[in-house]
Parts: sequence; structure tokens; C-alpha cells
Amino acid sequence: MSHFVIIGAGQAGSSLVCKLRALGFDGEITLIGEEPVVPYQRPPLSKKYLLGEMDLERLFLRPEAFYADQNITLRLGTKVSGVDPQAKTLTVGDEVMSYDQLAFTTGSAPRTLPAAIGGDLAGVFAVRTLADVDAMQGAFDAGGHVLIIGGGYIGLEAAAVAAKKGLKVTLVEMADRILQRVACAETSDYFRSLHQSHGVEILEGVGLKELTGGEQVAGAVLSDGSELDIDFAIVGVGIIPEDSLAKDAGITLNNGIETNEYGQTSDPFIWAAGDCASFPFQGNRIRLESVPNAIDQAEIVAQNMMGGSKEYVATPWFWSDQYETKLQIAGLNSGYDEVVVRDGGDAQSHWYYRKGTLIAVDAMNDPRAYMVAKRIIEAGKTIPQEAASDPQSDLKAFLR
Repeated sequence: MSHFVIIGAGQAGSSLVCKLRALGFDGEITLIGEEPVVPYQRPPLSKKYLLGEMDLERLFLRPEAFYADQNITLRLGTKVSGVDPQAKTLTVGDEVMSYDQLAFTTGSAPRTLPAAIGGDLAGVFAVRTLADVDAMQGAFDAGGHVLIIGGGYIGLEAAAVAAKKGLKVTLVEMADRILQRVACAETSDYFRSLHQSHGVEILEGVGLKELTGGEQVAGAVLSDGSELDIDFAIVGVGIIPEDSLAKDAGITLNNGIETNEYGQTSDPFIWAAGDCASFPFQGNRIRLESVPNAIDQAEIVAQNMMGGSKEYVATPWFWSDQYETKLQIAGLNSGYDEVVVRDGGDAQSHWYYRKGTLIAVDAMNDPRAYMVAKRIIEAGKTIPQEAASDPQSDLKAFLR
């Protein structure tokens, strides 16, 4: 009987093993995860869960009993120390486990601050795992002053939760503007104004020099020489693919674990999906950090592990919730040369064009614009810029 092993019990890992069973795979399946809890949703961690609006059980993708019912062996709170592709084995503690096919769904890890500048002080948190959020929950409930380091979506979402809980919030972004790496200036302007209206102090072009305190963080020195008294800090300076296990096994890396269009790595019996995997996309190679990608890519890999030859064609989309604003993003904006704004009052959207062709949209409380743009982009069509910028234009007409 074939044995498929999946390393990484997050969204991609759970999706992959469930798809294997749904497709009729009747061999042995083992899902291994370092965290001691069943696979769960990560996006609500920094939003509803941190706000106390979502119970732990609602985070779980599926109850633990589901995996037992599907004859899927869960090895939770377990670390894989090595993979031997030649022997087709992996080492878990003192145990050597054989596999017929293996998939890495190891996800990503947050970038951390060096210990030399106070990154290891108590009260310095990341936002990635359930344990991370549980650890900072008390600090949020106690009030005080929080420093958010990094003006990307994770940092902004944490700032929104802190502001809603009544904390004093200071956010520092060393780039010229928040969201500079991922969004146009118009989107940065929108969210800067949104956060400032809720009392968040945003300092752009200002980095962190060091965090200070004894064992517990108590202050921060910024790159402009200013000093802050703080009660805790949240670091949101990006994530990196968890690919060290694959690297040690001799698997080819390329901004994560390199896969072909089928999700297969440089070893024909090893696959990868989710945040840790890079794959071909429109003549380039990309790595997508999103729930939809984790699900869709994992399900394609499941089919191909069973002998299929289905290419993974990504349809990038993302979202972020901040205060009462829902941001929905369709497409990838890399290489844009023009942005047009569609301002409908409470609903606003920013449309990215490259050489006159629509490639992406940021839609704030504008689900119709998002829906139309997503379908247009996926169909390889476009919308004239004058129509996109006119809030009175009928966007759906361009779907016909």
C-alpha cells in the first residue's frame, strides 16, 4: 500500500490530504505538523480571534475527528529533522519513516528582529501562529502603548485591532510610505488616512534603531533619534518561506522550493504547495502568500501525486480587513505603469494598468468592482481606463 507523507499541517497541508481522500486515494496518509493543534485558519488570528470575536474551535479547518474518520494519521507537535530522498525516508524524533511520495506544505515564517537590537526581549511579538497571538492577548487586554514595526498588511491589521481595543498605537515604516512594496501610492494614502482617523500614529521613512528594556521591552529608539515609551511591540516586517528542510535534502530552491507547473520539485517523488513553493506564472516564477493559493495549489498537487498531469494556473486574489473596511485584491500589480481611481464615496477602487491593459485592482468596500475585475483579468480581457475611473459606468457590461 502506498504511503503519502505531507510535512506541514497548515491550510495547504490540510487541503492536500483532504483532496487525496476526495479523489479516492486509499493508501496511507500521514500529515505532520510542528504545532500541537489541528490545522486552522491563519487570517482570523490577527483580526477576529485577537479581538475575541472568534472562538478557538471556529479557527479549525476541520475537527480532529474528521481526520480519523478519513483514515488520515495526524502527527501534531512533531518536528521532522531530515528527509533522505535517495532512501525515500524521513526522520521524526528517533523514528525513521518511509514514504512513496512526499509533499512539503511547510508554509512560511515571520522575519524577526536581531537580538542585538532587542528582538529577543519579552513583549516583542510576531503574528503568525496561534501561540503567537495567544501570547500577546494579555498585552492587548491590558491596554497601554504598542509599537507596530512594519507598514505592510500584517502590521496594519494588528494596528487596527489595537486601536479598536483602545490602545495607543504607533506604527513605524522605514520605507517612504506604508504598503510601498505591495500597493500603489493611492492605496497607501487611503489606508494611511483610515488609520489616522482611528488615532493611529503612522511614521513613514522612519525605522527602528533598537528596542530597550531589561528582560521586558519598555522603550524604542527610532532611526530619527526619537524615543518612545512602549508596553509591547509587534513585528510585521515580512515572511520567508520555510524551505530549510527541503534545502538540507538537496531539493532545488528558488525563492522557496522550486516546483514545475505540476507542483513537482527537482525530485520526482517530492512535491510542494502553498507559501513555501515557487512556481511558473506567465513566463516568470512567483511565490504567492495567500489562502486561495494554498488551497488551489495543494489540490492540484494532490491530483498529480495520484498520477495526474494537471498544470497549476494561479488566479491571484487576496484580502485584508481593517476596521470596517474590507480590501479585496484581484491580480498582481507588478510592472504597472498607470493607476486610475474609481471613487464611489464609501466604495473606492484603484485599477492597475500595464501598457493599457488591466492587470490588478485594489477594491475597498467595493465588491462589485473586485468581482468584475477578477473575472476580466482571469479572462485575459481589459476595461478602458475611462470606464474604470467613472463610478457611473456599468462595469458588468464588459463581462459580456
